[in-house]
Amino acid sequence: MRDLVGYGENPPRVEWPGGAKVAVSVVVNFEEGAERSIEAGDARDEDIHIFGGWQADPTRRSLMKESYFEYGSRAGIWRILSLLRRHEVPATFMTCGMALEKSPEVGPAIVREGHEICAHGYRWAGTVGMEPDEELAEIRRCVEAIERTAGVRPQGWYVRDGITENTRGLLRAEGFVYDSNSYGDDLPYFVPTDRGDHLVVPYSGDANDGRFWGNASLATGNELFEVCRDTLDFLATEADGVPRMMSLGIHSRIGGRPSVASGIQSFLEYAVARDDVWFATRAEIAEWWLAAAPATASGAGEAVEVASA
Repeated sequence: MRDLVGYGENPPRVEWPGGAKVAVSVVVNFEEGAERSIEAGDARDEDIHIFGGWQADPTRRSLMKESYFEYGSRAGIWRILSLLRRHEVPATFMTCGMALEKSPEVGPAIVREGHEICAHGYRWAGTVGMEPDEELAEIRRCVEAIERTAGVRPQGWYVRDGITENTRGLLRAEGFVYDSNSYGDDLPYFVPTDRGDHLVVPYSGDANDGRFWGNASLATGNELFEVCRDTLDFLATEADGVPRMMSLGIHSRIGGRPSVASGIQSFLEYAVARDDVWFATRAEIAEWWLAAAPATASGAGEAVEVASA
């Protein structure tokens, strides 16, 4: 059953570490090599618009389109890692298992830099339409690939195109702490499953370099900076004793390009200079919420016992 009420007028009063007003979660999506492609044996190439609107026939292999994705693993991911290192900002890398297999140096580098790896599916695709056994196989295949290539077990889950009614119960059974397949709130929240309550750390599509994808609604990195700055400023202003969370979404092949990266750099410089911001991975936010927030299931509307996964 959908929950259209959420916290309503009474959000939980949870104090972030250091008294911060806003927890900022930087998310880097690493998907390159896991997209649909004829070269990989798929029937069709990824059907996307790039470079402001150009599109190739998805039924024919496009080396041009492939090279657009390749930029993310060849150059973009390293530029983003450098930016984060320079500003000492931890991030959550939503990584596809196949992407890490095809770029074996990336997983160890993410872990070495102290970032979190969140499972992003084995392929860059969703699980909508899958039967429970198919979905469980996808979850396990992704986890195995991450463990093998990066040496860590992911605590979080997020997949393209969404999840099924069974996903969260499966995630709890597999030991996941949270998922981020929701755009429905500014704060983490619990949802009931047949295996107990499950934590959702919601994501966001507005402070996100996806705005440059296809028929771009943004043209410059400075515009992305302004969107991110305005988001942070507003959340901090309304955080009167109530926690707020901001997600910044980056994609290696998009935000890793110099023009977009310049806007990300400007935002990091701006946010790091503030004393009311807590930069945290999504796993850190989940851990804090599980320890400090009232144990309420989003769909139940009353207090329940919540066990940390």
